[in-house]
Amino acid sequence: MLQAKGIHKSYGDLTILKGVDLEVDKGEIVTIVGASGAGKSTLLHIIGTLDKSDSGEVWIDGVKVSELNEKKLSAFRNQHIGFVFQFHHLLPEFTALENICIPAFINGVSKKEAESKAMELMELLGVAHRAGHKPSAMSGGEQQRVSVARALINNPSIVLADEPSGNLDSENATALHQLFFDLRDQMNQTFVIVTHNDELANISDRIVHMRDGNIVLS
Repeated sequence: MLQAKGIHKSYGDLTILKGVDLEVDKGEIVTIVGASGAGKSTLLHIIGTLDKSDSGEVWIDGVKVSELNEKKLSAFRNQHIGFVFQFHHLLPEFTALENICIPAFINGVSKKEAESKAMELMELLGVAHRAGHKPSAMSGGEQQRVSVARALINNPSIVLADEPSGNLDSENATALHQLFFDLRDQMNQTFVIVTHNDELANISDRIVHMRDGNIVLS
């Protein structure tokens, strides 16, 4: 599902990634762990096409995304990659349902079809009763579930998550972690997750350890 080969990245004189190779199979839940500054989030952003590497290749679902132009890359990202961040990045002026539908609208899906799929996902994630609520009226756990639904609305090839439970209490964090595995079991969804949460790392299919810009154990 994912292949990253020889990924190098520097910012000025600061070298962040030093030739990283990573492969992830379909339906696999992989966590990336390591100290702050190890290069975890930079690698995730490059895999997710939010940032460009200085050299190296990234393939997702058989497509060499590192060679796509900006227009094709934007469309590919919308259709094939879902994102879940520590800070939910929900738009405060829109309801939960509307937030979830936005990537589908960008993808040209009709309002009726998008809302139907969004409600299915909200039912699956246990937040259907919050469909008409804006983010300020929802708990942190509910907001994060809405952001997961938004990540899934276009049936992505892979979901990338950066500290997804970092702002949640232990009960909501455990529930979110279980949700990822439920989605993998029900939808064969692939996840790559950057985390400092030992509980999540220990129950994942595979832990990738990073140190000083390199993968040291996988």
